[in-house]
Amino acid sequence: QVQLVESGGGLVQAGGSLRLSCAASGRTISSYDMGWFRQAPGKEREFVAAINWGGTSTNYVDSVKGRFTISRDNAKNTLYLQMNSLKPEDPAVYYCAADPVARTVVRASLFRPAYWGQGTQVTVSS
Repeated sequence: QVQLVESGGGLVQAGGSLRLSCAASGRTISSYDMGWFRQAPGKEREFVAAINWGGTSTNYVDSVKGRFTISRDNAKNTLYLQMNSLKPEDPAVYYCAADPVARTVVRASLFRPAYWGQGTQVTVSS
């Protein structure tokens, strides 16, 4: 069993940056593909980004490409999401997710989370 705890959310002005962290416990995530999802009020949860177990493959939803960067530190059992140039359409609860598969290439369509964090709120003021 893997427990995931997100942190780093908050209020930021449009154009600003935030760095989300996801600390895993219970077992090592070094052999898991990891990802971030988000859910805005009244909308379905959507895929944001994923990274394969070794950090050599990443995948992003088009709306965040060039602005968000997913990374991981397996030695610290931690996942990150660096969010730059935040826009008014980015506010949501951001969730960390773990897929207990180790792929060479990660794709949103193949990413199947088995574990979820509780989420962290990101708010962007215009």
